[in-house]
Amino acid sequence: MTRYKSQMTAAKTPIDISGTIALAGAGKMGSAMLTGWLARGLDAKRVAVIEPAPSPDIAALAASGIRLNPKQTGAVDTLVVALKPQTFGEVGATLKPWVGPVTLVVSIMAGTTIAALRAACGGAVVRAMPNTPASIGRGITVAVAAKNVSATQRTTADALLSATGAVEWVDDESLMDAVTAVSGSGPAYVFLLAEELARAGVAAGLPEALASRLARETVAGSGELLHRSDLASATLRQNVTSPGGTTAAALEVLMGKDGLEQLMRRAIAAATARSKQLAK
Repeated sequence: MTRYKSQMTAAKTPIDISGTIALAGAGKMGSAMLTGWLARGLDAKRVAVIEPAPSPDIAALAASGIRLNPKQTGAVDTLVVALKPQTFGEVGATLKPWVGPVTLVVSIMAGTTIAALRAACGGAVVRAMPNTPASIGRGITVAVAAKNVSATQRTTADALLSATGAVEWVDDESLMDAVTAVSGSGPAYVFLLAEELARAGVAAGLPEALASRLARETVAGSGELLHRSDLASATLRQNVTSPGGTTAAALEVLMGKDGLEQLMRRAIAAATARSKQLAK
């Protein structure tokens, strides 16, 4: 019998970490992380947010106790850097007053290396790559720690990152470019699949609104089935495919020469190469 994961999301373990935390950058991803921390019981009074243009939601959180753009008076225990990587070269040095020799620095900036972070800020650096489903608590983050990150600091980083979904750790920083290409950019590929599935439905004669709904719900439902099932994705695909049927006819195209496998390999290679370029 096929087993499925519970439809009820397990209660998140409360964040149990010590010290003060500064969040630099409160855009979509930074805001998602902050919301996750507070939802898991982190004391708002221990959090400072550095954001020159805070959204109304972030500004409203100041009433809950977070310190918004406070004057810095010393190093914090943990600094989470959620800036756009294009801006880090200009503003990274301004974060240095927040960092002491033993400050944990957790970065979620694509393409920004541990070496670049240490040069700009110092501290003990964890480089991480989340993805946008973090905004609904269903993201996945891959992280790699510098050699001077202690076991306690790694546990702290894991707790902060897991507030928005699953966390995986790697030992080789060079893998982060491929991680960025697969999971960091991956949601865009899934959204594109929904777009193109809808367009193909319209081309086959469906009304646009119906084609869009069918594509959207099919992609969303299939993703949820994949999430809950213990079966491999290949097995789930095979379960839908009857020999000589309609699905098999479509898969002959998608899995044929120059099909989805080759397209995806080229896409991942292009994204990986771009991530490496951003690191230069």
